[in-house]
Amino acid sequence: MKHLSIFALLALLLLSSCATRGQTGAAGGAAAGALIGQAIGHNTGATLIGAAVGGMLGYIVGNEMDKYDREQLNHAYERGMSNQRSSWVNPDSGNQYAVTPQPAYQDASSSQVCRRAEIEAIIDGKRQKTYSTACRDQYGTWQLR
Repeated sequence: MKHLSIFALLALLLLSSCATRGQTGAAGGAAAGALIGQAIGHNTGATLIGAAVGGMLGYIVGNEMDKYDREQLNHAYERGMSNQRSSWVNPDSGNQYAVTPQPAYQDASSSQVCRRAEIEAIIDGKRQKTYSTACRDQYGTWQLR
């Protein structure tokens, strides 16, 4: 596990120096997803699944979501009713998003208030679906994990 953590951190640093926002987001998401998958499942399959899901979410957030989309996503985490879908179309890109937040909970390890959400996106005509978790930081802003 320690070697995987070091490898993931080095890969993220190397990729961030010469990559686009989408590639950096995908690499960071994949690294974080792999670490979470390994921590939860303690096997290669869980690590690979975590990397795939994290990579997809990281790419969506890093490349496709602009400031407007991130504000809408933050609004869904902040004010969205649990299990109620919130959707929007980006006026500049035409990308479509729908977010269904789950009830807030207090994370046992960090004591932060967190929410899990299903995110559906239609980007360049391709439907994508993933799940994310966001937690409030010390300033009250929702940060994706």
